[in-house]
Amino acid sequence: MTSDFAAAHLHLERACHYLRGDDETSSMARAALDILIDAIVAAQYKRPPADVVEFPRTATRR
Repeated sequence: MTSDFAAAHLHLERACHYLRGDDETSSMARAALDILIDAIVAAQYKRPPADVVEFPRTATRR
């Protein structure tokens, strides 16, 4: 089963919207959600390492 990072991102953004209070708990919760959102975005756009193809070297001119 694969993760749906786009859906997780959407729900976390929505949670931030609902925690719009000025109290300390809401502020701390938004800060924690921001960290989670950053992790989700990093995982969503992570690419597997690419294979490097070496081109043949040409002879140097003298």
